[in-house]
Amino acid sequence: MRSKSSWTVEFYVDARGKCSAREFLDELPPAERAKLLRSLDLLVEFGPRLGLPHARPVQGMWELRGGSGRLFYVAHASQRFIVLHGYRKKSRKAPLKEVETAKRRWSDFIKDGG
Repeated sequence: MRSKSSWTVEFYVDARGKCSAREFLDELPPAERAKLLRSLDLLVEFGPRLGLPHARPVQGMWELRGGSGRLFYVAHASQRFIVLHGYRKKSRKAPLKEVETAKRRWSDFIKDGG
């Protein structure tokens, strides 16, 4: 019998109240959104044990995968995952610009008291 995970998923909100990762997710076509939402469900269910093909480490963060959609996230205190940034995969590797955006948001989250 598998016990329920006590992990939660939260979306990073910047100082202006903007939630870019959630907006990215909401703007995806329905089929792509469904794939990423399924991956988010798996993340809640399996927590940090979730691995490929759904999640992989990228420069101190994790990349959640669902179709061509990607979400960068980190594990944080109190068994929370913080979703920092979303983008559409167009190349083999995660673009440096996308990685840097997620890292900047993580830094801001920590500075603001996380």
